[in-house]
Amino acid sequence: MSKKILVIDDEEAVRKSFALALEDLPFQVECAENGRIGVDKFKSDDFDLVYLDLKMPEMNGVDTLRAIRKLKKNVPVYIVTAFHKEFFQDLVEVRAEKIDFNLLMKPVGRQQIIAVTKGILEGAEVLEEESNV
Repeated sequence: MSKKILVIDDEEAVRKSFALALEDLPFQVECAENGRIGVDKFKSDDFDLVYLDLKMPEMNGVDTLRAIRKLKKNVPVYIVTAFHKEFFQDLVEVRAEKIDFNLLMKPVGRQQIIAVTKGILEGAEVLEEESNV
């Protein structure tokens, strides 16, 4: 079964860049233009990886991360942002709440998107195969 990736970002160009970077890989990519839509999609489907923007209207990335973690604690979440300093205190609080996430600074290039995605999703597959031997 194909692994699923959710990209949550209010910028259409960013969503498209992730979709284009990952189009040749054996993964399904879904996009959401804000945190609320992203959480709704996350509730209704099983995703294996989430890329999440911090600075978004309506529901910022920190609130979106908290909502995602209430639903599932073990799905890798990569916060992809150019506004790390603006949200620094919020991210410190999230870490103190023992909410897991990783951070990627924008701009993120195609090769970096591919490397992170393959490392997370294909690395997990290799571990599963080894544990079944």
